[in-house]
Amino acid sequence: MHYYLSLGANLGHREQTIRRAIEHIEQQIGPVRRCSSFYYSASWGFASEHEFCNVCCLLESEQAPIEVLHATQAIERQLGRTKKSENGQYEDRAIDIDIIRILDKGEEVTIDSEELRVPHPYWQERDFVTNPLNEII
Repeated sequence: MHYYLSLGANLGHREQTIRRAIEHIEQQIGPVRRCSSFYYSASWGFASEHEFCNVCCLLESEQAPIEVLHATQAIERQLGRTKKSENGQYEDRAIDIDIIRILDKGEEVTIDSEELRVPHPYWQERDFVTNPLNEII
């Protein structure tokens, strides 16, 4: 399957943290086939003085979507994320990894569960996702 991921960080050494996240993804989930350039933006959904650095990647993996979700969440914790956003309440973070889209044999995969929603519900509203995603598509 092909997974389109969005990675973002606005605390610490943002670019370095994103590069480390990509290394962990390759070691634990599967090969990253393409990565966008770094994109910089203001926070979305909350006020912050810290600018975000964002990247989109194309990941190839045989793991099931829920396994990829759990693996990316574990990577976030390994890289210093201590709290997930809840009920639309966002805050500064060391790293955020979202599954944006999934393609299985070229067909769009749709998941709407309590734990995982794909395609990501807000991806089209976020330039920091659409711009890097368009770069790798």
